[in-house]
Amino acid sequence: MLISCVVYNGDRKQADIPLEEIPAYLHAPDNFVWVALQDASEDELRAMQKQFGLHELAVEDVFNEVQRPKVEEYDEHLFVYLQVPAYHGEEVHIGRISIFVGPNFVLSVRQNCEQALLGVRARAEREPHLLKYGSVYVMYALSDAVVDRFFPVVDILDDELEKLEIAMFHNQETRKNMERFYDVKYKVNVLRHALLPLADGFSKLYGGRVPALVDGAENYFRDVHDHIMLLNSQLDAMRDTIATAIQVNLSLITIDHGEVNKKLAAWGAILVVTTIFTGIWGMNFTYMPELHWRFGYPMALLIMAGCAIYLYRRFKKADWL
Repeated sequence: MLISCVVYNGDRKQADIPLEEIPAYLHAPDNFVWVALQDASEDELRAMQKQFGLHELAVEDVFNEVQRPKVEEYDEHLFVYLQVPAYHGEEVHIGRISIFVGPNFVLSVRQNCEQALLGVRARAEREPHLLKYGSVYVMYALSDAVVDRFFPVVDILDDELEKLEIAMFHNQETRKNMERFYDVKYKVNVLRHALLPLADGFSKLYGGRVPALVDGAENYFRDVHDHIMLLNSQLDAMRDTIATAIQVNLSLITIDHGEVNKKLAAWGAILVVTTIFTGIWGMNFTYMPELHWRFGYPMALLIMAGCAIYLYRRFKKADWL
């Protein structure tokens, strides 16, 4: 589905045009065309491939749902594949955006992406001194907007992790706590898999040999790379915190089991003492001194009760009961 098709000349917007008129503007001096598609069909993308001369492998990557994020250079254009996060309720939703950039065109294709990027176009048109870089500045603005979408999601997960750490010491739902930690860990890994490959990808766009299209705009891509590295460091710190919290949670479970075992051992000791006495006095020997004593039975009960009470008080004092 077509969202917009706009032609820019130098540092200003020239006109909104239909797709059929792209060839008329495409090769004019200082012009570049920005086409934005959402959930494009294969026929729509094939038409854009023919229009802009896109590489076959890059086009195939648009529909590959398991494709890793990346930045690739082809003969005539650059291809950037990004994952776009969104947080809904307690779930992290990941959309996709593919960006094709040539000297005189930008094609952005959003797939299964709920995040609107309309603010990117407004930003580009508000900054004509940057729009003079042409299509490569649009690529930077889109990439920067996508990477910035990660910050609020990471902040939400960080808050969720802090609440779990507090709850871990204030409730006894150890199994549920463990499940929640693993749920947060899964979400962190989803974001990390979306960001980690981009560190290498955007490092190709500044310093040393850079693609000809990026020449002069390297500092902007360094800024995007810095944001990616910051996010990766935050996610790594969260992973370490989760790993530590899981170990602490397991230790708390072990401590709880130890407390239960101490209580069982204490009650077992009390019962064993009484069992010993009943076992001795329950033997059917003919000659037992206490067997025919008038006060033998109450005395036996008194001794057993006294021993049980004594052990109970000692275990209670030792915090075993």
